[in-house]
Amino acid sequence: MDQLLTTSTLYEKYKNCLQEIADIRYATALLQWDQETYMPAGSLATRSRQIATLSELAHTKFTDASVGELLKALLERTDLTEEQRSNLELSNYDYNQQVRLPAAFVRELSETVSQAFNHWADARHQNRFSIFSPWLKKLTALKRKEADYLGASAHPYDALLNQYERGCTSAQLDQLFSGLKPELAALLSTIKGQQQVDDSILFQPYPEDQQWAFSMDMLQRMGYDLQHGRQDKAAHPFTVNFSAEDVRITTRIREEDISYMTWSTIHELGHALYEQGLPKEQYGLPLGEAASLGIHESQSRLWENNVGRSLSWCRYFLPVLQTYFPAQLKDRTPEELYRAINKVQPSLIRTEADELTYHFHIIIRYEIEKALIEGSLEVTDLPSAWNTKYAQYLGIEVPDDARGCLQDVHWSHGSFGYFPTYSLGSLYAAQLSRSLEKALPEFEKLLQEGQFDAVKDWLSINIYIHGRKYTSEELCKRVTGKGLDPAEFMQYARDKYRFIYAYKQEGIVL
Repeated sequence: MDQLLTTSTLYEKYKNCLQEIADIRYATALLQWDQETYMPAGSLATRSRQIATLSELAHTKFTDASVGELLKALLERTDLTEEQRSNLELSNYDYNQQVRLPAAFVRELSETVSQAFNHWADARHQNRFSIFSPWLKKLTALKRKEADYLGASAHPYDALLNQYERGCTSAQLDQLFSGLKPELAALLSTIKGQQQVDDSILFQPYPEDQQWAFSMDMLQRMGYDLQHGRQDKAAHPFTVNFSAEDVRITTRIREEDISYMTWSTIHELGHALYEQGLPKEQYGLPLGEAASLGIHESQSRLWENNVGRSLSWCRYFLPVLQTYFPAQLKDRTPEELYRAINKVQPSLIRTEADELTYHFHIIIRYEIEKALIEGSLEVTDLPSAWNTKYAQYLGIEVPDDARGCLQDVHWSHGSFGYFPTYSLGSLYAAQLSRSLEKALPEFEKLLQEGQFDAVKDWLSINIYIHGRKYTSEELCKRVTGKGLDPAEFMQYARDKYRFIYAYKQEGIVL
């Protein structure tokens, strides 16, 4: 009977089907957002059931045989538009991936994640890995099973990584990181030999209420649409979206450290601007979704570091900060702030790390979770492995679990394969930023004047509007003329930090 229907009628049927599934998934996401922000502690058991039911329902609807038949029938049509074919091919890929996962498994994983998150939060609060350990063990076993269901050609971790960064493999990451580590180590060694910058400007009494007010002001000035978004507080900052018209971020505040809130907020802003900029008319369809987690991270890291840690950002925002904190920032200069926010020093906490040592935080997590999935590391041995790697890569001693292996929320979400996208995002960000600066010759002047819309507009045209049409590599080539090139990040880092640490004197003017 489908053969008698027009392509447009069949496509509308496909579109309605996927949008109904998106409605269920975003309702699930809303429950998860509430769980991490406002949900009463005693609601966990019921909330876990609700999320599991909706997750299973969305999965069952999407993997129904009728969906596969509809996709097949449409892909055989010869009168599809380019946009329609892109959506259908991507949905067909997703279908062939998801149909491998039994509905009962999806429900079990969802229930376990809901429980694991709260046990992680409790373990972190009590500074006891043993509280989270049984749940992480269960999650690791489930993720191994998921990798088996999905299949992987070389390493089980690849199947999990592919969910976040399509086409990327652990072999490629091993090669990438093996090349990046010595170059970063050499630059860090050079910086270590210079006089350390003074960052005391950041560590003063900064009352929470004023910090919150500044963060809301900053978000609006940098382009966040608060008619279609909001900010709340959470133990671990994150961004969640329920459509391009409802994108929410969270932050956290430490009253003795203004940087703790500011740059995590800008990081989440980068994610939110991407989600708000996706094509609204493609709601529920692949072209209405982000290209990959690596590209998503490139947006957060570009705003956080390439824009938010620039001297031009400091020149625009210091006067704004001074209106909120006149006593703390009286007679301070943009140059002082610029050096302070770009201080390079090995640290315990990933989200507070400078953009050079940051990569070692990611490499540590990548190596650990890869070992957990392949079975060469047991969950009970994770804290010891974590502490050993922090000593090896960053030369620091981990004092406790809360500031060690419990600091990140990702494993409690079952997000194995996610962490490498943070480094990939930083590398893509440097490359995209170079192309952005070439396209906008007055880039620095625009930032100094607070014209952040110019940056957002360029990203919208080059990144946002394409949705998932291209893979990360394809999109990078389209925008920058070549695939991912870590040398671009290293050049950016050397150019930037030679001014901050004056390890090469020629032409240094701040």
